[in-house]
Amino acid sequence: MVPCVCVCVCVCTGFNVETVEYKNISFTVWDVGGQTIIRPLWRHYYVNTQGLIFVVDSNDPERIKEASEELHTLLQEDELKGVAVLVFANKQDLPRAMSVSDIIEALSLKGVSQPWSIQPSCAVSGTGVVEGLDWLSNEILKQ
Repeated sequence: MVPCVCVCVCVCTGFNVETVEYKNISFTVWDVGGQTIIRPLWRHYYVNTQGLIFVVDSNDPERIKEASEELHTLLQEDELKGVAVLVFANKQDLPRAMSVSDIIEALSLKGVSQPWSIQPSCAVSGTGVVEGLDWLSNEILKQ
């Protein structure tokens, strides 16, 4: 079975699906966007999901509470219980970006029972992406 990874990004504006080859694993990646109007549609992409990538804007502390609420709502879904959760703390290159420890606290990640990891990242430069995917692929292979 090809691992299915649901990517919830709180900045994109649409839906994209791609197959990504990484370390001899073929991932079907659903990028479902994060606009409020789109969020009710996320549940249509949960079936057979083996990993969740949740991207937060480290430079937007005003929206971190909303991101936390959305993440914990996702983790209550039956289809997502037990899946590995990778949080990309994006925009770490910006001087006012929240620290990883502050994001862990703001997202209440220590209370999450399923496997999770947070990866500081910068989508523009690609910093942190490989490290995050390494962790996620290892977690999926454990399943």
